Amino acid sequence: MEAHMNFLYILAWPLGYVMELIYNIIPNYGWDLIIFTLLIRLLSIPLSLKQQKNMVRMTAFQPMIEEIQKKYKDKPEKQQEEMLRLQQDFGYNPTSGCLPMLLNFFVMFGVIGVVYEPLNRIFHISNDLLTTAGTALTNLGIQFTNITRDNLIIEQILAGEQSIISIFSDSQVQTITEFSKHMSFFGIDLTRVPQYSLSAENLPLLIFPILALLTSFVSTWYSMNSSGQKLQGSMKVTMYLMPLMYIFFCFTVPTAFSLYYVISNVVMVIQSAVMKKIYNPDEVKAQVAAEIEAKRKEQRRGVKSTVVKVVDEKTGQTVEKNISASEMNKRRLEYARQLDQEKYKDERTVPLSELNKTKEE
Repeated sequence: MEAHMNFLYILAWPLGYVMELIYNIIPNYGWDLIIFTLLIRLLSIPLSLKQQKNMVRMTAFQPMIEEIQKKYKDKPEKQQEEMLRLQQDFGYNPTSGCLPMLLNFFVMFGVIGVVYEPLNRIFHISNDLLTTAGTALTNLGIQFTNITRDNLIIEQILAGEQSIISIFSDSQVQTITEFSKHMSFFGIDLTRVPQYSLSAENLPLLIFPILALLTSFVSTWYSMNSSGQKLQGSMKVTMYLMPLMYIFFCFTVPTAFSLYYVISNVVMVIQSAVMKKIYNPDEVKAQVAAEIEAKRKEQRRGVKSTVVKVVDEKTGQTVEKNISASEMNKRRLEYARQLDQEKYKDERTVPLSELNKTKEE
């Protein structure tokens, strides 16, 4: 399925306009991708910060989870019940970091959509014209895929192939020709797809995929360790599988994606280092441990809590708040007083002498 028709590439359209804006300022495909990546990472800082905080908080529950898994290893239903209780009583939420990960997933495919079809996404040449040019390539005996089509169209225009040139307007041919002068980065054509080959022609294209592999492992390892996670079991598997998945993309899409991924990994390491200073794992774990112990003490004393909806004085929004039983009783007493005042307000405003006369009559 073509990128412009696939829901996964939904962010390719707005990201293409961002790339166009950057390209108009700095007409160099490589530097544009670097600036583009830095901009995306800058905008994602709030979500990344939240994700890092949630990851650190969730590691504080790891000893409790391991205890449940060990204690009820032969009783999956009881294990599931205890895990549910852990969520309800102590606020454990294993899915709290899913939203940032989901957003990063769509951003990744958005970037792939842009580098798949730079002529359409960045320069807004219609898909109808590009499809017609693809047909002309086939008539010339040139085999291509949707991934390699734009690169081959550019090559044929530079070679002066009239059957291709005649499809586009003069301004579009000029735009494509100008882009061809700026799509290499340190001698590497970013519109070409790397191959699993050690040929002299392909060797330069392997540089960014190899860097992507190395930086991906470093980024994943550092991110997990900076959040205080223990790399055991499935976490170790995830640490190795995720980078390999991204490397698969590096060898199936133009090299521009590899450059994006390298810069993204480097920035991720820097972000993790900064966030580790803000949310120190040891401090957060101590805070969560104190909260858990306080709730356990309440449970031992038989003190129950209730979730109520209140209006936040700062934001004016309705939020949920966990209050103790004693606080709930105070609220009920205050509410009863308000009802009492509303019910007997007329009698309280009538003079006592008048009330006595009424009673005597």
